[in-house]
Amino acid sequence: MNLLTIILAILIPPLAVGINKGIGGAFLINLILTLIFWLPGVIHAFWVLSKK
Repeated sequence: MNLLTIILAILIPPLAVGINKGIGGAFLINLILTLIFWLPGVIHAFWVLSKK
């Protein structure tokens, strides 16, 4: 992960996941988690972005 990805994962988690993984299942899950509450979306974004 680079600095821009980390900043996006903190500020706008669905955008960071969408840029790196595309619009798919991970993006939709992250969007729902972010809409419910911001912190689960951030945690999920870091989890998705850190695994390869």
